Amino acid sequence: MNGPPNTTPPSAAPAGWYERHLLPWLVDLACGVAPVRRQRMRVVPRARGRVLEVGIGTGLNVPLYDRSRVESVTGVDPALRMHRLARRRIEASGLEVHLIGVSAETLPVEAASFDTVVCTFTLCTIADPLAALREMRRVLRPGGRLLFAEHGLAPGAGVAAWQRRLNPLWSPLAGGCRLDRDIPALLRAAGWRAEVQSQYLPGPRVVSYHYWGEAIAD
Repeated sequence: MNGPPNTTPPSAAPAGWYERHLLPWLVDLACGVAPVRRQRMRVVPRARGRVLEVGIGTGLNVPLYDRSRVESVTGVDPALRMHRLARRRIEASGLEVHLIGVSAETLPVEAASFDTVVCTFTLCTIADPLAALREMRRVLRPGGRLLFAEHGLAPGAGVAAWQRRLNPLWSPLAGGCRLDRDIPALLRAAGWRAEVQSQYLPGPRVVSYHYWGEAIAD
């Protein structure tokens, strides 16, 4: 595996036992269930050229890339402890994958350097998702696309209210995940023109409203 060395943000706080040892496996399990995998399959195989994957995590998307369309993948994620799981999938894929251990609000890559940005089940955990989406625009070449699949704010007022109530309990256990991110509103605010589809997937309604599609910069 070639590419830039793994780096950790200087201000990153040391992870506790739960974050180091248990959380990666829980995230891998939850994000690998069949309904979520089907959501990934809607977008990841459409990636082409030089790909930036924001929130590569444990590498669940890596086997889904179409090797005939993808030149290389650069995976960004501040949780380097999850990359141990990712490496197994990277080695089996045969893809050229570079890992960079930073958060997406400030990407250490040149402007207009990628053909596709892939972001799946990641915007819920980024501290400043608007800044991250603007960075994704910056690094995308003219004509490039953002492919996304996310869970987020439910359309019903009752479910949305419960999402907000549960956030303080849910977020510390789920790696900072927030249940109520308004994905279409964030895309618009960051200057993306998006084709968005959405629906409930099987499961508790507070975690099962999903958005997916593709976007280009306005």
